[in-house]
Amino acid sequence: MSSFETIQDQPGLAAGALPRDRARELLGQVMGLVAVTVGFTALGAYIGRDLSGGAGLLLFIGAFACIIGLNVAAARGAEQLAVALLFGLGLLLGLAVAPVINVYAKADPAALWQAAGATALFVAACGTYGYATRRDLSSWARTLFWALLGLIGFGIVGIFVSIPSGNVIYAVAGLGIFGAYTIFDFNRLRRGSADAAVPIAAGIFLDIFNIFLLALELFGGGRS
Repeated sequence: MSSFETIQDQPGLAAGALPRDRARELLGQVMGLVAVTVGFTALGAYIGRDLSGGAGLLLFIGAFACIIGLNVAAARGAEQLAVALLFGLGLLLGLAVAPVINVYAKADPAALWQAAGATALFVAACGTYGYATRRDLSSWARTLFWALLGLIGFGIVGIFVSIPSGNVIYAVAGLGIFGAYTIFDFNRLRRGSADAAVPIAAGIFLDIFNIFLLALELFGGGRS
C-alpha cells in the first residue's frame, strides 16, 4: 500500500478562467511538462529495476524534497530550477518504485498494461471534467487533504492489522481520492497563470503516479 502526494501551493491562481488563447497555451505547457516527467519516471523504473527495496525510503525523501524545492523555486520566479526539480521528482519516484514494477514485469506483465490503460482513461475522464467545469473547485482543497490523511492512516493500520479485503478497500478509496485530486488540479489549470505551470504540472503528475500504483494494486491482486 503506497501513495505519494503533497498539498501544492497555488501561486498565480487567477480569479476566473483565463482567455481562451492563454488557457490553451498554459494547457499545452503543463501537459508537456507532465509528459516529460512521466518519461523520466519510466526511465527511473528501467534503470533502477535491480535496486534493493530498502533504497525506496531515501528516494521518496529525495522526491519530497524536490516537491518542496520546485514550489519554492516557482514562487521566486526561478522557472528553470523548478522544471529541473520537477524532472528530478519524476526520476526519483521511478527509481523508488522500480523494484515493484520489475516484479510485475516478470510475474504479471499484463497487469502493468492494464493499469497503464486504466490510468490513462481514468485521468482523461476526471481531467476533462475538471477542466471543462466553470465552477471554482478551490474549496475542495481542505477536504481532499483530510481524505488523503485518512487514506494514509488506513494504509498504516493495514500494515499492522489484518483487514479483510484491505488492499481492495485501500485501492478503491485511493482511486476515489486521487480522481477528485485530478479534477481539482485540472480545475486549477483552467484558472491558473503561467507562473503556476510547474506546481500544477507536479500536482497532475502525482495524481497520475498514484492512480497508476493503485490501479496496479487492483489489477495485480495486491502483489505490491
